[in-house]
Amino acid sequence: MGNCKSIEFCQTHGRHCLGPLSFHKGVLGTQVCLSLGGRRVERNRETFQNGLTFSSRPVRVQEKIHLRVELCDQHWNGALRLGFTSKPPSSCGPLFLPAMAIPDLTTTDRYWASPVPSSLNMPGAELRFWVTPEGVLVYEGPNRVRYLLLKGVDVRSPLWAIIDVYGQTRAVLLLGSKKKRWNTRRSCPVPPPPSVSYEDSCMCVNKGHPCCTSQGNHLPTDPITTTQMDSSAERDLVEDCAVCLSLRASVVLSCGHRCLCHCCAERVTAEFGICPLCRLSIR
Repeated sequence: MGNCKSIEFCQTHGRHCLGPLSFHKGVLGTQVCLSLGGRRVERNRETFQNGLTFSSRPVRVQEKIHLRVELCDQHWNGALRLGFTSKPPSSCGPLFLPAMAIPDLTTTDRYWASPVPSSLNMPGAELRFWVTPEGVLVYEGPNRVRYLLLKGVDVRSPLWAIIDVYGQTRAVLLLGSKKKRWNTRRSCPVPPPPSVSYEDSCMCVNKGHPCCTSQGNHLPTDPITTTQMDSSAERDLVEDCAVCLSLRASVVLSCGHRCLCHCCAERVTAEFGICPLCRLSIR
């Protein structure tokens, strides 16, 4: 496959290659380990934190990073956190890496990160995130629904991706990246990933009986409370209708997802009767 000498030009794959993309091997949370050539990261199942990771190289504006959720433990609160930093990961060093991206990193300069709703992080779910030229952090989840997670990312300096394997999200796999402008550029090709093993995830909440953890018989408190998520991040979400992808999603279904415009909500309710995201019945 060869090595890419820079993100400007790959001697093996040509000028349409963005360069190799993996997790930074020198700066990792204390409870995670890497595999599959540094593209898969897994957190210790006994904890919900210390899962901070960074991209191995700076990523470009509008470069869409493609991830797949590998493992999920529902007995924790919260889930994956995504963002960017203009500080090289190597500048903080592994000994100074905090437990969480939010609020440990985001309360300091040049770090931007936002939580992703737990309902969008089931095993096997594929997602993309990127930063726009205007400094907007955008997340694209299942069914291509796009969310504006936050604004104000400084795009004037090189940016490294932040991927905090937090809470319910126990393992993720980097599938590559893509950037479109006049042409399409991709990260270096990688071997096809193995299938997701659903048996290794704890789906206790979906099964209706939250399991006991080493923390006790309750779900640990997430530092990002539900109220804060609802009032700040979710209010600013760019909700495109999951069906027509053109009108703003304005209808909140009985499962809690706001993913349909009024017109499509009537049609989906009449024809299918289930939420297009979680497949629960619409009451």
